[in-house]
Amino acid sequence: MAVVVPWTARQTENTMNTKSLITMVALVGSLILSSCANPSGPAAPRQTEWTVRSIEHGKASWYGTRCNGGTRTASGERLQNHASTAAHKTLPMGTRVRVTNLANGKSEIVRITDRGPFTPGRIIDVTEGVAKRLGFYSRGIVPVKVEVLKKAEDPSAR
Repeated sequence: MAVVVPWTARQTENTMNTKSLITMVALVGSLILSSCANPSGPAAPRQTEWTVRSIEHGKASWYGTRCNGGTRTASGERLQNHASTAAHKTLPMGTRVRVTNLANGKSEIVRITDRGPFTPGRIIDVTEGVAKRLGFYSRGIVPVKVEVLKKAEDPSAR
């Protein structure tokens, strides 16, 4: 035989208190989270301003961990296929250059971390990832413009 427990006013009051508490916690939580939001949207990454020191024109090729076995570059860093880095024969390590694919106009700023290329007629070797982003991975070699960059002076720092 089943026992029937009558619904009492006390149980109704407890249910209402629980619902009210859940609603209040949700409201307070949403207010706290909305106060953390930036009304102008997410902060844009700070762009570095560059000036061009010199320009070279020539051919670029790409290299990756399959080419050098994942060894360290001349700067001591381990070569990473996706990194925005490159090899140049004479520029100091750490120099930033903008490499522009003259066939399609795509460009990317890379950091010199290695020496090369050692094939006549080529002026820069970029990583496999940079070659893909510049659109010449399948071609292997492409005419490029290499702009040697330096950070622009901040006029407000004067």
